Amino acid sequence: MRILTVDDLSVAFRSEGRWLTVVDGVSFHIDAGETVAVVGESGSGKSVTALSIMRLLQKGVSRIGGRISLEERELTALDDGAMRDVRGADIGMIFQEPMTSLNPVLTAGFQVAEALRRHRGMSASDARREALRLFDLVRIPDAQRRFDQHPHTFSGGQRQRVMIAMAMACRPKLLIADEPTTALDVTIQAQILSLIADLQKEIGMAVMFITHDMGVVAEIADRVVVMLKGRKVEEGEVHEVFAAPCEPYTRMLLASVPRLGSLGETTTPRRFADLTVAEPVEVPQEPDRRGEPILDVSGLVTRFPVRGGLLGRPVGKVHAVEDVSFQVRAGETLALVGESGCGKSTTGRSLLRLIEPTAGSIAFEGRDVMAASQDEMRTIRRRMQMIFQDPFGSLNPRKTVGAAISEPIRVHGLASAVEAEERVIDLLERVGLSADHALRFPHEFSGGQRQRVCIARGLALDPTLIVADESVSALDASVKAQVVNLLLDLQRDLGLAYVFISHDIAVVERVSHRVAVMYLGEIVEIGPRAAVLGSPRHPYTQKLIEAVPIADPEERHGSRALMTDEIKGTVRPLDYEPEKRPLVEVAPEHFVMEH
Repeated sequence: MRILTVDDLSVAFRSEGRWLTVVDGVSFHIDAGETVAVVGESGSGKSVTALSIMRLLQKGVSRIGGRISLEERELTALDDGAMRDVRGADIGMIFQEPMTSLNPVLTAGFQVAEALRRHRGMSASDARREALRLFDLVRIPDAQRRFDQHPHTFSGGQRQRVMIAMAMACRPKLLIADEPTTALDVTIQAQILSLIADLQKEIGMAVMFITHDMGVVAEIADRVVVMLKGRKVEEGEVHEVFAAPCEPYTRMLLASVPRLGSLGETTTPRRFADLTVAEPVEVPQEPDRRGEPILDVSGLVTRFPVRGGLLGRPVGKVHAVEDVSFQVRAGETLALVGESGCGKSTTGRSLLRLIEPTAGSIAFEGRDVMAASQDEMRTIRRRMQMIFQDPFGSLNPRKTVGAAISEPIRVHGLASAVEAEERVIDLLERVGLSADHALRFPHEFSGGQRQRVCIARGLALDPTLIVADESVSALDASVKAQVVNLLLDLQRDLGLAYVFISHDIAVVERVSHRVAVMYLGEIVEIGPRAAVLGSPRHPYTQKLIEAVPIADPEERHGSRALMTDEIKGTVRPLDYEPEKRPLVEVAPEHFVMEH
């Protein structure tokens, strides 16, 4: 049975007195019980298509053409009141960022119950009972207690489940999911995908799943619609599109997808394939395991006070990093892997003392980082730089990128104004940008270009070690591949060492020599990449790897033993001291925490 028909859809936005077309002649359909993935990178028009179906585009500055039919009803002809009845009752939508979609001043349970009262005419008591059932259905732990709590008290994965409960409350005929798992950890993503599939089977709804992640597409889709610059460029059964893509753009999207296990026993990182190259190029860079490490971390502990009461006295401590030890050698990449809240980013910031560690030792190029003065730390940070997850947030919007890159050179007095300008041009060209980009401002660049600017700025002081904190996690697949290739090329050419912090295990496999898996502030497994990812010994590592989507519809996970709980908290009483658990060597240089 045909649920949704989109015929020759076009959408234009009014900008500076003229109409700009962002969706042009798009047609597709979705049947009952079917999942259609709409795929494309940022700016392809996929989210605008979804908002057009929901009639959520702002009037006056948007113009919709073509036909959108839900069963036999023409949605573009409905008045606002009729369309409000359709939303929620017949079409549910899950947005990418649940925190901005949920009302922060209303409890999570009230918002789900409100949809039931509005669209299904339930009494307050019946709506509460049904909302609690939905909370249990979407696996929100301790549903009775969480029902009356506000959205900010939920984790990202739990907030997304509340959004799913709200979207499913009225048993819609069509569910539109707009990048619902992009910002989530791999285990939470697997749970959400499994949950949507289970709910779809239960009520037979159609699903329109918007994503740029081809691994997710392979996992859940029956058919695929590929969009580029507002147009549909390819459509077909998921097996056919993955096996024999017709369009160069689709081939590029698939080539950009990291596939866990594709490197086998290879010990060195490997670049992503270019469309012109049949096989990825291995980076011929094997760090010298006999030399002294440039970074030696031993027993690192970082804790934060938790304050409460009227006087704001400490009532507990967050044990963010607990007894972490590792070494990094010149030209080597150590990846820190784990879910949100595991302590990996705090570890990265502690290395540069952007967060003050509580205990332990950090030696960098023979210097004691923990004992260094502020002036000495400036010298250390010249050689140890950090690249952050959000390039837009780490660039001054009022400064040109040329000024942003030259600033550390001038602050450290390393060059004259003319020499600094020449150095900026050299750095921009090294990261794949051009000299004229120096005069532009951050908002004039794409996300991938901004991350290249941040990498150029990180290289400005000739560091030997770069801490890359989720530096590619927010990028589209092809842009992610380009930035990873750039990092590997720079490592080969300059002999850089990286501490690569990520929750994307498939990307970690491409960039790392060694991998450390973190859980609740501790390293639970560390060793050569092929050993940790190919033969994981710790149960947590095994579950992380099991949750990674496989970018091949022939190898769908099907039923999996997924982690059903959120990552536990690390808040402890003031007098709590954890028991030290040793790491045991289970293979050469492969260590696992006793469990």
